[in-house]
Amino acid sequence: MDLSTIIGLILGLIGLIGGFMLEGGHMGALWGLSAFCIVLGGTMGATIIGMPFEQLKSIPKWFVIAFSNKSLDGETMYNTLVRFSEKARQEGLLSLETDLDEVEDSFLRQGMQLIIDGADPDITRSILEAGQTVQESRHKVGIGFFEAAGGYSPTMGIIGTVMGLIHVLGNLSDADKLASSIAAAFIATLYGVSFANVLFLPLASKLKIRDKTETHIKDMILDGIISIQSGENPSILKEKLKTHLGFTPAEDKTAESQIR
Repeated sequence: MDLSTIIGLILGLIGLIGGFMLEGGHMGALWGLSAFCIVLGGTMGATIIGMPFEQLKSIPKWFVIAFSNKSLDGETMYNTLVRFSEKARQEGLLSLETDLDEVEDSFLRQGMQLIIDGADPDITRSILEAGQTVQESRHKVGIGFFEAAGGYSPTMGIIGTVMGLIHVLGNLSDADKLASSIAAAFIATLYGVSFANVLFLPLASKLKIRDKTETHIKDMILDGIISIQSGENPSILKEKLKTHLGFTPAEDKTAESQIR
């Protein structure tokens, strides 16, 4: 699990609920099953309408990705590429075939396989860039899902409140329950705004950051693959890869010690 997502969600809920209770409210007043169903069901329904049917199966996966901590490690990729470069320089490109089984990242493994197969550098670059473009497009669909949900959720909350007020206005004869019924009607608006700003939109922002980070690291991998294939000196490759990671001098020394 991604601790920052969990911590942020918990802090957001504590802030909202805690502030409400400090004003003298009680937890029971914040619960409304009908409002919850209207907002969450309506939001999911409206969001799904805007999606192709074949992408619906990816919705659970997007939530798992948003709450998981699985991502590319730039320093690990850097160290691996430098090690491959040094080995290729000493033993030849074909010697890298024995290291393929150790490579977990599919993008790096595909690039190394193209090197071993003797593909032209231009062909290697075009294949890897095409795969990167497809992946970025797939990421944008997941990001768009959460952004759309964050846009629909407050509107569904207003719809739920209007529906609740219609019910209230239809029962004005019961004055004793009037105030509590009006308060219950506004729970839907609270849910709609809260879901949007505490859950959906923050998750979209997190996926955007992860997409940019992964794209940046894969650009580094692509440059590393082409450099290895071109037979560049490992020292030059190191400096080229460092520009992608933006190492500070201290981090640079740490990376060098890890390689050794």
